[in-house]
Amino acid sequence: MRNVNENVSRDQLMTDFKTVVADAEALLKATVNQGGEELAVVRTKAEHSIMAIKSRMADEQAALVALSRDAAKAADEYVHMYPWTAVGVAASVGLVVGLLSSRR
Repeated sequence: MRNVNENVSRDQLMTDFKTVVADAEALLKATVNQGGEELAVVRTKAEHSIMAIKSRMADEQAALVALSRDAAKAADEYVHMYPWTAVGVAASVGLVVGLLSSRR
């Protein structure tokens, strides 16, 4: 159960980071014509930070996709090796879900 929570947390974190990056980019675009050399320096540093964050996010997303692909491949191999076990597990899960949904 912990892995599911970690994946949900990672997904939510990635979504939040994307939102923050988009907001920061919008802020930078909105202040382009604002004066001051100090503001230009800060803007440049922020742009570099945003590019670095985007790069890291893309790397993390690629790693998560690869991990998901590996998990799907492992599940596929298991189902091909033990088809009746997989059918039994699926039927059991379906029974439990059916029982829980009928109680409502």
